[in-house]
Amino acid sequence: MGKIFAMKKNVLENVYDPSVFRTIGHELIDLLADHLEKVQSDREHPVLPYKDPEVVLDYWKKDFSSDTGVMDMFGNILSQSINVHHPRYIGHQVAVPAFISSLSGLISDVMSNGTGVYEMGMAANAIERIVTDLVAQRIGYDQNASGLLTSGGSLANLTALLAARKAKAPSSVWEKGHQEKLAILVSEEAHYCIDRAARILGLGEEGIVKVPVNGDYSIDTSKVAGCLEEAQSKGLHVIAIIGCACSTATGSYDDLDYLGDFADKHNLWFHVDGAHGAGVIFSEKYKHMVKGIAKADSVVLDFHKMLMTPALNTALIFKNSIDSYRTFEQKAQYLWDSQHSQEWYNSGKRTFECTKLMMSIKVYAILKAYGEEAFTQNVNTLYDLAETFSEMIDKQESFELAHHPQANIVNFRYAPEQVDIDLNTLNNNIRQALIQSGKFYVVQTTINEEKYLRTTMMNPLTTKDDLIALIEEVHHLGTTFVKEKVSNSF
Repeated sequence: MGKIFAMKKNVLENVYDPSVFRTIGHELIDLLADHLEKVQSDREHPVLPYKDPEVVLDYWKKDFSSDTGVMDMFGNILSQSINVHHPRYIGHQVAVPAFISSLSGLISDVMSNGTGVYEMGMAANAIERIVTDLVAQRIGYDQNASGLLTSGGSLANLTALLAARKAKAPSSVWEKGHQEKLAILVSEEAHYCIDRAARILGLGEEGIVKVPVNGDYSIDTSKVAGCLEEAQSKGLHVIAIIGCACSTATGSYDDLDYLGDFADKHNLWFHVDGAHGAGVIFSEKYKHMVKGIAKADSVVLDFHKMLMTPALNTALIFKNSIDSYRTFEQKAQYLWDSQHSQEWYNSGKRTFECTKLMMSIKVYAILKAYGEEAFTQNVNTLYDLAETFSEMIDKQESFELAHHPQANIVNFRYAPEQVDIDLNTLNNNIRQALIQSGKFYVVQTTINEEKYLRTTMMNPLTTKDDLIALIEEVHHLGTTFVKEKVSNSF
């Protein structure tokens, strides 16, 4: 395999040589900066240089046994990876990272402070307290609130439901195992990680009570009480209700105000999965979408969605601090003297992770460099783009908008009239052609058994001209496939 420099006799001396780090670091930053400049400015540069999985695997197998240098390796990784900084990346809900945040990640990786205990993460734990306190304030919580950062929305939602079980289950599952049949109420449009978390908790399929949605794909509040009564009639003890802010497929916001009051009336834990959409708490223009969020017992928010931070980086905020400490109560004598003392600086008491990245500094760096205004402008820009795009789609013949967007997610499909063709197959073919061309990156979703192209405005550098170009490309591909279908039918 290739080497970076002429090796010293002792390999470890090379591994930990600061001069090597300095040299390769400068080269890598230059490589990344040149790449990013190209990706952001050249619309002809592919968003995704797509190749079949086996082809890529074969390439890296050969590279592993070759004499390729490390800088060549870095360059090849860039050339074979999707470019989220490309203005025509309009696909999955992954943040376009602020460069200052990415550079902060370098500090985290070099220092490798496992922040579960204070001594192993003094700065990171203190900064985490500041970041989570800020989120709590923007949610509308008082000084009794407290939060933590963890590795992604799935883990954060699981942690929140563990806290709900601890607070609302009749007996201690943590100590005695399941004594009752527990359940949760959740929208049928909720992210799959809620379903997964409930199964991990041992609730089973019966314990995941899915409430139907209305025409906007938000939870149907007229059906919530009936679902609770039906669950209770089956002998289920419902411990929590989950509100989506927003749902993943459609970007729909549940009525958090109603759900908060319902939870209070029925003594349920109220959790808000705001992994994607709770970022609007930083926007005066759009924060009305989460009206009632302060009624929640717990809220999840991904910084790596609309808040410009590299993945994974998720805040889990509790209305009452004590609930965050009760979730994982067990002895760990080699880490701390007492599990029961509320020590915010020993973050391992409240998270699945003991060894945890210094993720707080990635958020803090953005705030220090640009202030909350960076979050505000990003959220407003992305939501405004979605509104603009939906209006453009609505005016197009042969295009169909699935629903009016509430967030930065727009679902649409090519649907020519008076053409005998399966629209699901047609739109699937359009997406595959888009991906293989490298011109755009979009994904797809299924709504009411129908396939739609799903776009998520994640890049604030995306322009109206980019969206016009996407519409034109979809129309071109659609008409081409329709003509081929008609020709082949004769």
